[in-house]
Amino acid sequence: MSTRLAAASGAVTAVVLVAVWVSDLSFERAALLAPVLVIGLAAVAGLVVFWGRVGWDSFRQARHPRLVIAAALAFVLLLVGLTLLGVQLPRE
Repeated sequence: MSTRLAAASGAVTAVVLVAVWVSDLSFERAALLAPVLVIGLAAVAGLVVFWGRVGWDSFRQARHPRLVIAAALAFVLLLVGLTLLGVQLPRE
C-alpha cells in the first residue's frame, strides 16, 4: 500500500467521521455517502480558494488597503455585537 493511498484513505475516513459527528447520520449511511461527501468538500474548498484569491487580488489593488481592513473589521464587529445583543432581523 502506498503512502498516498494510506493518506487518502485516512482523509476520507476523517471526512466520514466528521459527517457522523456533525449530523445525525449513522456511520454506515455516511460511509455509503463518502463519495458525495468528498466531492462536496472538494467543491467547497475550491470555492474558498477561488474567492480567497479574488479577495486577495482586489485587496492588493485597492488604493487604501487599511481602509478596506478597517471596514471589514467594523462589519464583523457589528455582526458579532448584534448577535450578542440578540437582535433578530425580520423574516419574510
